[in-house]
Amino acid sequence: MHMPMRPELLDSPDNAAARTMPDIASHEGVRVVGTLDRVGMHHVEIPVLWQGDDGRVLQIPASADVAVSLDRPEVKGIHMSRLFLLVQETLERDVLTPATMVELLERLVASHAGLATTAELTVRFQWMRKRPALRSNYAGWRSYPVEMRGVLANGKVRLWLRTQVLYSSTCPCSAALARQIIQEKFHEDFGDATDLPASVVHAWLGTEEAICATPHSQRSEADVTIELVDPLQGGDVGELIDGIETVLQTAVQAAVKREDEQEFARRNGANLMFCEDAARRMKALLESDLRIADWRLMASHRESLHPHDAVATAVKGVVGGLMP
Repeated sequence: MHMPMRPELLDSPDNAAARTMPDIASHEGVRVVGTLDRVGMHHVEIPVLWQGDDGRVLQIPASADVAVSLDRPEVKGIHMSRLFLLVQETLERDVLTPATMVELLERLVASHAGLATTAELTVRFQWMRKRPALRSNYAGWRSYPVEMRGVLANGKVRLWLRTQVLYSSTCPCSAALARQIIQEKFHEDFGDATDLPASVVHAWLGTEEAICATPHSQRSEADVTIELVDPLQGGDVGELIDGIETVLQTAVQAAVKREDEQEFARRNGANLMFCEDAARRMKALLESDLRIADWRLMASHRESLHPHDAVATAVKGVVGGLMP
């Protein structure tokens, strides 16, 4: 009776087929001419180790883009498996930090000595943080997309960090128009009365008929990319996220009781923002940090009044750096 060969035997050094497997990439009969800037893989599925706010190291799913240059015009291709194995082995073993990215980029180039002098690596994942409610004793999880991108070229590593933060924005123009309608309603109900007791006005303000107009607001997104001055000195994504939420004041919430919702409404009223206002707040934050060599930001307000978004973008303006 014929038995199929077990899969593990196919890789055995005693298997004749394994010793004669074709290697088309090194076939001398194929003529190739030309160097290439990047050769590699996109969307490699990997786990990464990330240190949380409480010091615990967590393993979370991620994806990576990895590539090296092909500097020899006569060589057909690179060693894809070397890139894959280096990325997988490193990121499932070492906590992901800017220093880890630097080391891995150097190892990627070393794995292709004589073939490559540059390397590029991008790692993307969702970072979850537990956020306290605004007033109550509750807390809830928020998820932040994080991207770390590094390039090794001419013996120097450059490293960028990118994240997005969701927040609420209430339109200043709409707020002014709503206030005008409420004033008109007050005049309609009380005329030119000058001796109204405060208790009457207080009671009127608590009715649905009094607050007869509300400003429009929208869920908005801050998209921020920074380049670190020195990748080996580290870059704290958590600190960046905290800074953005602090200057904007109206980050979206997870766990919400009535007192939290009321505080959220108060903060929106105290922080009326066009997209230009949000962008200028973040610009001031980034300009004040000397650890940042370059930056790009975008404030996108997903309008509830319009079917389109209102967007404001700014960059540091470094020559050859990040573009608007």
